[in-house]
Amino acid sequence: MVLATQKPLPISVCIISGAEASRIGRALASVARWTSETIVVLNEDVADGTEQVASKHGAKLFREPWKGHIAQKNSAAQKAMQEWILGLDADEAVSAPLCEEIKLCFADAARSQKFAAFSFPRRTWYCGRWIGHGDWYPDRQVRLWRSGCANWGGTDPHDKLIVNGRIGKMRSDLHHYTNASITQHVQKIIPYADEFVRQNLGRSAGGLDLFIRPFWRFVRAYFLRLGFLDGWQGYYIAWLNVFSTVTRYARLLEPKSSPPDEH
Repeated sequence: MVLATQKPLPISVCIISGAEASRIGRALASVARWTSETIVVLNEDVADGTEQVASKHGAKLFREPWKGHIAQKNSAAQKAMQEWILGLDADEAVSAPLCEEIKLCFADAARSQKFAAFSFPRRTWYCGRWIGHGDWYPDRQVRLWRSGCANWGGTDPHDKLIVNGRIGKMRSDLHHYTNASITQHVQKIIPYADEFVRQNLGRSAGGLDLFIRPFWRFVRAYFLRLGFLDGWQGYYIAWLNVFSTVTRYARLLEPKSSPPDEH
């Protein structure tokens, strides 16, 4: 059996955060003791105690104005001093099996040196259970990369790591605690729809967008990707994805003018 080293790995953990005092502690605790550096870029207007939680866990804290997900994450990565960077969100945590897998990977120099980055599946905790099917799993994320070999790109708020080099695959899960309740989940639909409309100004929506696309989303998530194996939670997630899709495209058709004068 290969024993994982106890020396901290040459990894800088980079987290961007808003008001996350109730959740960021779990993310920080999951990387304590085995990584060399933790950087938290905190929105400058946050005053809920997130700063104190981050400081308690030994993080290097930087307050900056919000620049969007992509620019904020690149700003955090630019502050990293270690050879490798691990990007986490405040509502995530490195599971114990993933921690051990990363340690074993770094202990095997022949393996770690072959890749510019590594991906791992992300498993979400939702309404009392881990979701293991549908559109939410495996939800593979590229989050561990060699410094200088990647940067954040994509389209806000859907950031994506752009890697220059080979990407290795790990098997263990990154844990995700995205929604504390159904209410919080539903509330996220509006700001995402707002951003979708902003990015698609001048575009309309047709029958494909309003009928076929949502229907396909449900069939894919619930049947083809076995969402029905996740109980009522899997059923609800599939339907809410349908509603979210319909809402985004209906917003493109929403009248922008005032109602007619009846007098």
